[in-house]
Amino acid sequence: MTKLGLRDSVLTLTLIPTVIIGLLLGGYFTINRYIELDEILYQQGTTISEPLAIALEQPLLDKNKQLLNRLISFTHNRHSPAIKSIAIFDVNNQLLMTSNYHRSFNKLISQESLQNLLTTKVQESEDLITFFTPIINHLTYDTKWDSPAFQSPLGTVILQLNKDEAIIGQQRALLVTGVVIILSLVLAAILAFRLSRMFMIPLNKLVLATDKLVEGKRSTGLNDNMIGEFELLREGLNTIAHTMVMQKDEMQKNIDQATSDYRETLEQYETQNIQLSFAKKEAQDANRVKSDFLAKMSHELRTPLNGVMGFTRQLYKTPLNKHQKDYLDTIMLSANSLMTIISDILDFSKLEAGAMELESIQFQLRDSVNEVMTLLAPSAHDKQLELSIYINHQVPDDLTGDPTRFKQVLINLLSNAIKFTEKGSIKVDVSFRLLDDERASVLVSVTDTGVGIPMDKQDSLFTPFGQADSSITRKFGGTGLGLIITKHIVEAMNGRITLNSAPGNGTCFTFNSVFNLPNHVFTNDLPSKSLIGKRILYLEPHEHTHHAVLSLLTQWQTNVTACFNETSFLDAIKSNDFKYDICLIGHMASVDDMQQLKGYIKSVRESTDYLYLMLNTVSHNMREAFIGSGADACLSKPLNHRKLCELLAAPYRLDHPVHNIEQNEHQLLPLKVLVVDDNDANLKLLHTLLSEQIEIIETAHNGSQAYSLSKSHKYDVIFMDIQMPIMDGITACKLIQESSLNEDTPIIAVTAHALHSEKEQLLKDGFKGYLTKPIDEDMLKQIISDHSPQTPINRDKTKIDIPQSPAPFQSSRIDWPQALQRAGGKNELALEMLNMLLLSVPETLKLLVKAIDDKDCQQVLSIIHKFHGACCYTGVPKLKSLAETIETSLKSNCILDNIEPELFELQDELKNLLVDANVTELHR
Repeated sequence: MTKLGLRDSVLTLTLIPTVIIGLLLGGYFTINRYIELDEILYQQGTTISEPLAIALEQPLLDKNKQLLNRLISFTHNRHSPAIKSIAIFDVNNQLLMTSNYHRSFNKLISQESLQNLLTTKVQESEDLITFFTPIINHLTYDTKWDSPAFQSPLGTVILQLNKDEAIIGQQRALLVTGVVIILSLVLAAILAFRLSRMFMIPLNKLVLATDKLVEGKRSTGLNDNMIGEFELLREGLNTIAHTMVMQKDEMQKNIDQATSDYRETLEQYETQNIQLSFAKKEAQDANRVKSDFLAKMSHELRTPLNGVMGFTRQLYKTPLNKHQKDYLDTIMLSANSLMTIISDILDFSKLEAGAMELESIQFQLRDSVNEVMTLLAPSAHDKQLELSIYINHQVPDDLTGDPTRFKQVLINLLSNAIKFTEKGSIKVDVSFRLLDDERASVLVSVTDTGVGIPMDKQDSLFTPFGQADSSITRKFGGTGLGLIITKHIVEAMNGRITLNSAPGNGTCFTFNSVFNLPNHVFTNDLPSKSLIGKRILYLEPHEHTHHAVLSLLTQWQTNVTACFNETSFLDAIKSNDFKYDICLIGHMASVDDMQQLKGYIKSVRESTDYLYLMLNTVSHNMREAFIGSGADACLSKPLNHRKLCELLAAPYRLDHPVHNIEQNEHQLLPLKVLVVDDNDANLKLLHTLLSEQIEIIETAHNGSQAYSLSKSHKYDVIFMDIQMPIMDGITACKLIQESSLNEDTPIIAVTAHALHSEKEQLLKDGFKGYLTKPIDEDMLKQIISDHSPQTPINRDKTKIDIPQSPAPFQSSRIDWPQALQRAGGKNELALEMLNMLLLSVPETLKLLVKAIDDKDCQQVLSIIHKFHGACCYTGVPKLKSLAETIETSLKSNCILDNIEPELFELQDELKNLLVDANVTELHR
């Protein structure tokens, strides 16, 4: 709160007491005057009514009407205009006579108010005061003394007085009080202003003089004498000004001397800076030349080295004796080491030159990690190390980022862990933290039981060519560039890398990377549903591997009996009367442990239907030996979650040879096809239909992903949706044909609705053809036959009867035979397509209502187009017809009012479809 100034304080302290005193005194005298005027009016009425009642006693006894009239008329005229009327009533409350009739005269008296009235009674209204005075008969002819006889009533005289004069007097008193208060305030204000000027004029001069001193002026301008304490302040300011002038002159002399000295020093610094600038430029040029040299030499060395490695592999295919094979092993080992060194130097030179860029493509995290583990598992198995991985089940599998660089970081850390670990285990743990709705931070830790790193050597690991020990290169090899490259890559992925280590206790490297969460995710095609409720006996002594595999089995909803050691494993076999569906045994695959493992196989073989082993070996001969001892299959550690699930579920899947006697002998074409669509339902259907004809199928959810894939993969045919987020199909088509490996690849436009003019425009934009949804197998075969570089597909013209299955729920809006036909007769696919449509309906309704409320015609067209594409495959003819009508109208003339009835009908149909589905589900 701002404090008041001196002037405001003087005015406040002067006016506020004046106002308070004036209000108190004025209020006191005004209230007294009010009360006094009321008392005078009451006294006047009593003075008139009571003598008049005594005077009227005799005329009433004599019934002298003339005398009564003269008395009340005289009294009224005598005190006019204070009296409004005088009335006389008899003992029966009947009016005998009045001096004045007026509008409210009938309300003058009531029966109850005059009963037993012995004294004067007063009633007050808004503008009148009424006095009721009894007329008493004081005469008596009885000789006996009787008090009541002296007080027998003869009647009542009623007197009405006007309050006008009292009210006018009260208002006059209030007005006089207000005028006095105002005059007092004006007088106080004049005095306050004069008093404030007496203080403010010299004070303003002092403030002005102070400002001049602050600005550095030599004169204050305070030459005239002042009164009182202000004179002391004036003399003090003049003294300060004089002292400041003296000090300023002295300071200026010192500054001039110091400036002269600094100028000479500055000239020396400038000369040195110029020399340093030249030296810095020369160093930068030398560093740039070095980086260019490293990059060029890395490429130059890689070319002959690839030749050495290639012809070495060719020599492996020729007949070799023992010594020749040893020589070739040494050559290949040396070549691989040299290739690793060259790759590290090349990556380091890219980092220094700032030329390393990260890709942004969609990938599956668990598959990427499994690729790294599969690649490095043989190195760990050769040293009899337990290599295990645990990925928290909450970690999202579908991410968008650079999987190659992520795998490079993981490979580097795992390679170091294997290199510096002689015995024990290497553990990889993956968790995550959700940053927001679009980003997630993946946390990876690599822990080994190796030699460890001293604290004073840890910082040097993240410097170029740094090693924890100067002799480490001779013992283990390496350039010392791996961790610095890893550090830069992790930082480029918005993360950081740390380590925790001690000599003899192993090392734990931890890093995190930030990835985007894609709008669309890959369909989880793991056959885990076949494993629900299956009884599994699980033995794994290694704790980390034990918990990792147990987490997967629990996630797949199996009934697991987990054992850590031989005792609990044998007890589990003996204590159960039933047979286990599956037995899963993890063990070291060393020669010393083979007999023990074969003993496990023999003990459990009769108690389980299927027996699988998990071994830390890639040796085909050893795995065959265990299979010959009774195992059904062997998996290499660390376990690939996909391979494990497919192996365990294989006997229980309907497409397994045990359950499916008639095998599909259809020959797939050796083609590689890319399918691009932002709608998961459309993408899945097209992928399913193509999988029966094409050998390799890849998918993308938008044009940007398709363009990224086309730069590194060659495709035979590309099926491209038109309307997609991030990058539409037309833009992606042009970019692919301009700058990629697929300049000549036929690109087929896939759209749910296209006018004739739009189809012609698609051909002009570079598309080789187009497919209109819904797509059937014959149309797809014709496109592949027309545009495939391979032999055209023989198409059977015979009509195939699609097996009919019951609809999932009864609804007039579902044409189930049509849905089965659109899904190529596949009941599960048709159900999944319909389920995808039902799940998308609430979101479609929400977006459609918002777009209609916002009058956003283009947004409505985009929503309808996407929904139309989904309707093409789900057997909802009425919804498809409505969507097609609305889309055609909006493309011709984008005005929402023209299709308002159709929009409302579409919303009603969608809501009714949801109601039908929910009602059916409730009845089930």
